[in-house]
Amino acid sequence: MKMAHIALLVSNLERAAEFYEGILGLSRIARAPLAFDGLWYGLDEGQEIHLMLLDNPYAACSKPAHGGRDNHIALQVDQLDIIRQRLDAAAIPFTASKSGRIALFCRDPDGNTIELMQAA
Repeated sequence: MKMAHIALLVSNLERAAEFYEGILGLSRIARAPLAFDGLWYGLDEGQEIHLMLLDNPYAACSKPAHGGRDNHIALQVDQLDIIRQRLDAAAIPFTASKSGRIALFCRDPDGNTIELMQAA
């Protein structure tokens, strides 16, 4: 079994694109015509991230300070330092992995938690 895609709710596509493209360095791919707006991003091996422009039913919920203790997606990256520099430059807070791994956790503009792990 292989994961095909993960879907995340976002409230502003332009702001989300600045994060997913500008900070994470992802590239958009074509998306199927659906009844809602969104952005699709391609990952390795045909996997995808789907950002869906929909109201977030969890927007008013409190979230833990450390994203590793929250629902999250984990992305393996080749150069974690470059993304860390982009996060710093954009003043986006992040926390280091508490397990000792070379990884960090941040949130996108809508509070979705992203774990970024250094590739071995």
